[in-house]
Amino acid sequence: MSSQVIFKHKWLPVALITPQLIITVVFFIWPAGQAVFQSSQLEDAFGMSREFVGLENFIKLFSDSYYLGSLLTTLQFSISVAVLALVAALILSAVAEQIVRGAMLYRTFLIWPYAVAPVVAGSLWLFLFDPTIGIITAMLETIGIDWNPTLNGTHAMWMVIITATWKQVSYNFLFFLAALQSVPKSLLEAAAIDGSGPLKRFWTISFPLISPTSFFLLVVNFVYAFFDTFPIIHGMTQGGPGNSTSTLVYKVYNDGFIGLDLGSSAAQSVILMALVGVLTVFQFKYVEKKVAY
Repeated sequence: MSSQVIFKHKWLPVALITPQLIITVVFFIWPAGQAVFQSSQLEDAFGMSREFVGLENFIKLFSDSYYLGSLLTTLQFSISVAVLALVAALILSAVAEQIVRGAMLYRTFLIWPYAVAPVVAGSLWLFLFDPTIGIITAMLETIGIDWNPTLNGTHAMWMVIITATWKQVSYNFLFFLAALQSVPKSLLEAAAIDGSGPLKRFWTISFPLISPTSFFLLVVNFVYAFFDTFPIIHGMTQGGPGNSTSTLVYKVYNDGFIGLDLGSSAAQSVILMALVGVLTVFQFKYVEKKVAY
């Protein structure tokens, strides 16, 4: 017989969820509502006066070549970071699952980067990629690559992609490793007896069984690439050179806090919020169909 919890007082459930509801309203719903309202306003730089302009801020954005360029940059950056971080973490977790001697030390080293602050991670990799004294720059010069992310936009983009990927791999590694450890060993042993090699066992047994974890990490990694990479970009390139690494979230900051164009900045944040929402719905509607729970 399973015991069932019964709330005798009808207000007790409400009281239990009230703190979470307050936090959601104060820190999520209210700021989002303020952004939607402010996106329809034309404000002076000091917020002393405002004028209702409707959709004018949105119309100006979609006729702005710099904004459309930032949109394309964001898509390229987000897809690259999400794919590279997921693939690298999946490979590392598969290797870590096979290691017997020194496994704990190996896993600890792979988890450490997640504890590094984004700004610190950006500073570390900026030093490694420095065009004059960087170790990686010197290695690239030996194979004939003239590396200079301060002048070359493509180099700068790859630099922030590598940094953002390195920062996220540890998070993905934790979930992939836990998922692989939950795969029944009896299935893998049966496949090994039938003659399947390690790679075939991974793709035909392990990978399909961890598809729920893979889908979860896919959504999380896209959200991470859209929002949480701001400190890395700000600490490494400030969106340069020539706006080549200016993503949507960085342009929101640059136009709102530096340029003091509050209405345009709010409109950009609304579009970014809608874009992430549409992307998440698309993933749940189409990608989740490939997931086997």
